[in-house]
Amino acid sequence: SHKSSKREWKPLEDHSCTDVPWLLLFILFCIGMGFICGFSIATGAAARLLSGYDSYGNICGQKNVKVEGIINSGLDLTHRKYVFFLDPCNIDLVHQRIKSLALCVSACPRKELKTLADIQKFAETNGSTLCSYELQSSEYTTDPRAAKLCPKYPVPESAPIPFFHRCAPVNISCYAKFAEALITFVSDSSVLHRLISGVMTSKEIIMGLCLLSLVLSMILMVIIRYISRVLVWILTILVILGSLGGTGVLWWLYAKQRISASGLETQIAKDNLQALLIYAIAATVFTVILFLIMLIMRKRVALTIALFHVAGKVFIHLPLLVFQPFWTFFVLILFWTYWIMVLLFLGTTGSPVPNEEGFVEFRMVGPLKYMWWYHVVGLVWISEFILACQQMTVAGAVVTYYFTREKRNLPFTPILASVNRLVCYHLGTVAKGSFIITLVKIPRMILMYIHTQLKGKENACARCMLKACICCLWCLEKCLTYLNQNAYTATAINSTNFCTSAKDAFVILVENALRVAAINTVGDFMLFLGKVLIVCSTGLAGIMFLNYQRDYTIWVLPLIIVCLFAFLVAHCFLSIYEMVVDVLFLCFAIDTKYNDGSPGREFYMDKVLMEFVENSRKSMKEAGRGGGAEGRELKPMVGADEE
Repeated sequence: SHKSSKREWKPLEDHSCTDVPWLLLFILFCIGMGFICGFSIATGAAARLLSGYDSYGNICGQKNVKVEGIINSGLDLTHRKYVFFLDPCNIDLVHQRIKSLALCVSACPRKELKTLADIQKFAETNGSTLCSYELQSSEYTTDPRAAKLCPKYPVPESAPIPFFHRCAPVNISCYAKFAEALITFVSDSSVLHRLISGVMTSKEIIMGLCLLSLVLSMILMVIIRYISRVLVWILTILVILGSLGGTGVLWWLYAKQRISASGLETQIAKDNLQALLIYAIAATVFTVILFLIMLIMRKRVALTIALFHVAGKVFIHLPLLVFQPFWTFFVLILFWTYWIMVLLFLGTTGSPVPNEEGFVEFRMVGPLKYMWWYHVVGLVWISEFILACQQMTVAGAVVTYYFTREKRNLPFTPILASVNRLVCYHLGTVAKGSFIITLVKIPRMILMYIHTQLKGKENACARCMLKACICCLWCLEKCLTYLNQNAYTATAINSTNFCTSAKDAFVILVENALRVAAINTVGDFMLFLGKVLIVCSTGLAGIMFLNYQRDYTIWVLPLIIVCLFAFLVAHCFLSIYEMVVDVLFLCFAIDTKYNDGSPGREFYMDKVLMEFVENSRKSMKEAGRGGGAEGRELKPMVGADEE
């Protein structure tokens, strides 16, 4: 098989730039994202968002330009820095805005004003007029227009929101309707109050437990290599007991039914008996097939255990890999913050347009309407790009570890070396890979949106078809993500472009299809057990700690928070573990394909994997197929892995 592939795999020999056009495209796209941000700031959206604006299109706290056809526009509001809503509790949930006249005022009413006279007094003492600009403060109690142009009283006590100069009612009960729309399930606000106070009183315990879940995850990363064999046995025994138990129960039911139905010759009894017989036979066939699969997979499970063992060693050699999820998460949070900020800017961008009520609204006109879409695509593509960079970094570091014969000669920090390689050579490949995922993700999001829109409509057929399409796209996305991961590994090994790497990786994966299946099923289940272990341990500790102070808290909510956090942490850490195992497997498959342990073609692999290969060759010999290169004993290379 040495010359079977047209191109040799040359691990880490030459580095060349890959997929440069895609990198240029991605940079252009990012410049476009920057342009959207710049455009919205330049058109005054940022000022409108931060300083606030009134219903006539004036920005508070500055001089304004007159808008054609709008009364009260173009005022000098330098001293009126706060936005005040005449009816702040009238929230329109559909359009997500407050349906009320907004004015700029110089101070928010810090105490409740019950009548028009109070409002007039407030205007005279504080110099802050809360009625529309046409009315002088002396006319509040006399002018008939005051009913329409003055705030709805009693005016609630309000305070300015920090950074966003808006007056908001201090007492939140004003937003009761809005809150009801959000929290329909809590009928009694006292329950909610107790839940929140429960979280507040036990916040130290919650923090402690979250730290505990972090520590447990770290410990699990180190010991999983030693307990992987035990986990596999637990899994095997559970599967055997489950299938045997199920089959046994069905046969027992059949026998019982047969004895009891011997006297009754009714049709229903016969049907029941037949159905039970069919179920029992099906269960038996299923169990037999399961046992056969387990027999076939026996060797492959041994490979999974060996790979987990080596992955444990990788983490000892490259301890910084553990912190990879933190960096990714940090960068993602930064990007999402920026994205949401620009999204808010876009909400206040546009030209002033008079609406039906004669007030000003800001609307985008012409092709600028489609900036939203560009912005959404940017969210998906750049997020995927950041995640793909993490995959590429991990792949690069693990590949360096695997294909370095003398582990003492590893670079000082293989991860930094890997990041350096990614930035210098492979950003284009990552951009292309993440773009392919985006191409599948966006249609799925659109279909999901349509599906939610069709919720009320009674068109079952259309919704069913949509659901099927969404499922297909989801499966496709998962497959592509797995293939991308392996393509990045191939790129890290060979410095080839994305398509070549994906093809090479795909060929290797197809040749090892059974092993891939075993690693993905058994390996994923082991990691799932690991997650369950961490969540259960944290939950148990939580119950013990919270039980100690049960008298004044409802501790369901703190426990849920802690368990969710524990699951997220475990997921982050173990997903890195899964990545490392996948990369190691591809390296191992390439190693066994192109090397056979003979002089000049020595293996790169670890001692544990070496033992696995020797054992599988011995068993092949015993099966009577031992001949030629296949049966040749492996001579582990001197110093192949000195620890």
